[in-house]
Amino acid sequence: MALRMWASSTANALKLSCASKSSLSPAFSVSRCFSTVLEGLKYANSHEWVKHEGSVATIGITDHAQDHLGEVVFVELPDEKSSVNKDKPFGAVESVKATSEIISPISGEVIEINTKLGDSPGLINSSPYEDGWMIKVKPSSPSELESLMGPKEYTKFCEEEDASH
Repeated sequence: MALRMWASSTANALKLSCASKSSLSPAFSVSRCFSTVLEGLKYANSHEWVKHEGSVATIGITDHAQDHLGEVVFVELPDEKSSVNKDKPFGAVESVKATSEIISPISGEVIEINTKLGDSPGLINSSPYEDGWMIKVKPSSPSELESLMGPKEYTKFCEEEDASH
């Protein structure tokens, strides 16, 4: 993990571009120096992603976020039927490095939590967009999705953020 972070930091400092993984997997739209960003998702500047399908929005943390956190060892999630509010914490992720709040990118009612994370919090590291999702929400204000970033904007945001550190 330390080597991965060093390589990413070094590549950013030297303004090197990594080859896209899109030729390996068509689901990936952009891949920059080890962080994967998926097409079809919306992204918050606090590094959470949202996949909106019908009346359900699935929320998790991005590959970029899990990479910076390091090995995830514990996840705290809200109860089903509780409410989450845009830009407010709904849980926490504890890694070997630190504990970080998870900020909700949208408001709504929690209709499902990923119970697998209780026994296997490392799913967030190994599969942040598939098996490592955190909660499913019935959005109370679907228009909030419009304020989130698309894949290209999020990739640029991460590059600028990493370059400033």
